[in-house]
Formats: sequence, C-alpha cells, structure tokens
Amino acid sequence: MQIKTRLYISNILMIAVPVFLTVMMAIGCGTAVWHIYKNGVVGFEDSEDFYRASKGISELAEKALRSDEPEKRDKSLHSLSEFLDRGALSLQIVSDGALVYRYGDEDVKDAQLLSAVALFGGEGSASDGGRSLYARRIAIDGTDYRILLFGSDAPLSYDTLKNAVIVAFFILMATLGISIWLTDRFLIRFVYRHIEEPLDILSEGVRQIRDGNLDYRILYEGGDEFSRVCDDFNEMAFRLRQSVTLTQQHERSRRELMAGISHDLRSPLTSIQAYVEGLLDGVASTPEMQRRYLTTIKSKAEDIDRMVRQIFLFSKMELDDYPYAPVILRLDGEIEELLQSVGEEYAEKGLKIETELTHASVRADPELLRRVLLNITENALKYKTKPVGTLRISLAADEKRCRLVLADDGPGVPPEQHARLFDAFYRSDPARREPCRGSGLGLSIAENAVRRMGGTISAGSSALGGLAIEIDLPKAVTYDAEAPDR
Repeated sequence: MQIKTRLYISNILMIAVPVFLTVMMAIGCGTAVWHIYKNGVVGFEDSEDFYRASKGISELAEKALRSDEPEKRDKSLHSLSEFLDRGALSLQIVSDGALVYRYGDEDVKDAQLLSAVALFGGEGSASDGGRSLYARRIAIDGTDYRILLFGSDAPLSYDTLKNAVIVAFFILMATLGISIWLTDRFLIRFVYRHIEEPLDILSEGVRQIRDGNLDYRILYEGGDEFSRVCDDFNEMAFRLRQSVTLTQQHERSRRELMAGISHDLRSPLTSIQAYVEGLLDGVASTPEMQRRYLTTIKSKAEDIDRMVRQIFLFSKMELDDYPYAPVILRLDGEIEELLQSVGEEYAEKGLKIETELTHASVRADPELLRRVLLNITENALKYKTKPVGTLRISLAADEKRCRLVLADDGPGVPPEQHARLFDAFYRSDPARREPCRGSGLGLSIAENAVRRMGGTISAGSSALGGLAIEIDLPKAVTYDAEAPDR
C-alpha cells in the first residue's frame, strides 16, 4: 500500500474512530439514563424538593379543575399521572368532604399527616417517617377544593439523576480522549512502521556504499513509494560500480600509456643518439658510412614523428576534442578511391590487396574512415611474414547494417588476445621487442573512430590464416538510388 494512501486512511480514521466510539458510548449512556428516568422511581432528597415539586403539580391540577368541560378536565388530570409516577406521588382532590379525583395508593400514615395539616388550617406540608403530605386549598366558582399530594421516599432522587447525567458526560469525554489516544498510537504504528523500516534499509545501504561495498544491493519487497527509491538506489550503486571500474581501467590505461610512450620513444632516441655519437667520434669515416648513419637517423626521426602524431590523434579522441563531420557516402567507393591512391605503394612494399565489395552507404566522417582503413592496412603490412602478403577487404550489407572485413594472411593473434588488441600500446608481443613496427595505437584509434560513427569493431581469426578485423556500421538512409561517390 502506498504511504500516501496510508496517510489518507489514517487522517480519516483519526476522526472517524473517536467519533464513532463516542457516539456509541453516548447512545449507551443515554439509553441507561433514559431507562432509569423512564422506568425508575424518582423521589426527592429532602422536603424542600418535595415542596417545590408538589407546588408545581398542584398548580397544574388547579388549572385542570378550572376547565369548563368535564371531559377536558378529566383528561388534564389524567395527564398528571406521568409526573406523579416519576415522583412516587399520589394525588387526591376533595370538595366538600367528597373525593373528586384520586390517583395513587394510600398509606397508613396518610391519616396522621392529614390530621397534622388540619392543625394549620388544612394547608401546608407535613412529613413523618418517609411519608410526606402537601395540602392546598383553592376556590373555583364558589366551590372549595383541597389538593392533597402524598409522597414517599424513593431510592432515586433528582440529584442522583443529575449526578448520573454528569457521570455519563465525563464517561463520554473520557471515551473521546482515550479513543483519540489509542487511535493515534495505532495509526502512528500503522504509518511510521512502514516508513521507519525502509529508512533503516536505505541507511544500511548508504553505510555499505560509504564503506566501499559497491556490490551491495537493497532487497525491498514493499509496494509503496520507497520501492522506487530503493530501485533508484540500486541503479545508483550499479552506475557507481561501473564508474569506479571505468576509472580504474582509465588509470591502468594511463599508466600503460605512459609506459608505452616511454618505451617506444626511448628505442629510436637511443638509436639516434648512438649514430650521432658515431658521427661525432669519427666512427663513420667514409662518405658512404656517414650517409648510411644519417639515413638511419632520418628514419628514426620519422618513426618518432609518426608516433607523436598518433599519440596526438589518440589524445584528441580520448578528450573528445577531435573534429567529427559525418556525411552520407558510398563505403565501397571510399575503399576503391583509397586503394587507387595507395594500392601501388603497398604492392611495392610486398602487400597485395584484394577486394570483394558491394554497394553500401554509411554516414561517416571521410577523414576518420580513411584513418581506420589505413591503420589496419599498415598493420597487415608491418606484421606480414611472407615476401608478398595478402589483405582481403570484403564488404556486405543488409537492410540495416554494413559489415566490412579486413583479413590478412599474417601470423595471426591467439584468440584470448583478440579483445586486448584495441587497448592503447598493446602488442601481442609481450616483450615489445619491435617498437619500430608501430606505436601500438593504430587499432585503438580505429576503435575510437568506429565508435564515433555509431559502429562496432572486433578482431577474430582470418580464413587466410592471419588476423581479421570486422567493422559493423549502421547503413545510411538515402533518398537517391545511390549515395554519390566522393
């Protein structure tokens, strides 16, 4: 259940439950008080209460006697029975010694009370041993009436009834307060427990990440808002692990890069230094030897220049600072154009290039694409083992992708080293004995360039027995039948 829903329910219950319990208790207390009032006998705690009540009833009786219609008078007198019953009173109305109206039972003490009142002229009140009398004389149309009200002590007084009502009121207030407190405690547990538990889980997760356990994941099965928070936490931990791993890889690559630069620059510089010292010391005494020394120095300097340019290009790509201007071009046309310009040169150096091309258009930067093709071709030339090596370039395409494969017949690379060929300064020769064969950056630059063009590059074994480099590029969408040759 969502926490928002729990809060909504708790707000409703916070009002509904106390009100419901209080109403139910009020109904119970009201029913009890009404039952006592309706069915019980309410008496008077003292003579003063009896006098006030009797005086009021006598006035009602007088009003009834003054009615001109006998039926209306009898009905009015009969309506006094309810008040008489509640007060445990009996009523007698006497006129000229004759009984006009009577309600209630007689008591043996009534005669004594009448005698006592007669001493005071037949009016007043008297009390004896739990029995009381109130007598009043009235004259209506020349007729004398005596209204006599007899009352007995009752177990329940009006004050007691009033106290019962007060007690019921305090019970209701206590019920309201207790119900509010209990509801509050329950709802706090109902809501807070479902907040505290996931907070503890998240806190533990934060401590684990803080302590370096980046593989820690939160297992939370609740279906509330914290579920999304925990999923985001796990995603954050996953990305943080990737970031740390990538940072470590970059740091390792940086150290390897520095070691590779130092190693590859030291060899030609050492050679240059040795040949320069030979010239200065007069070791090259003949013009032919001097020319050979200078030619070697020039070759080593060109190696250093080529290496520095490769390092510069690689660094610009790593910093994402290398210009990239993609256009739609014919991939087969680019390959043919490149081979027309450099194919003869490679043939003279002992590398025969064969092609199996189909029409395919891609969106790529022409300069970067040319750099990729030249770097792979240079590797095939440098690492050939036959007097005349072979490089076969094949291009195939489907509806969405173009696959370019450059396969040579060189010594090849063990399968377990294929993935590392695209690392900077990596050579399959662990001892790195031949830095003159290249800087070790060619395939790294190719991999970076292909990635920029939205493709992938991988290494595998060639059907010719050597190494095969496979480049997969997305096919460009063109509106013309063919993209124009460049």
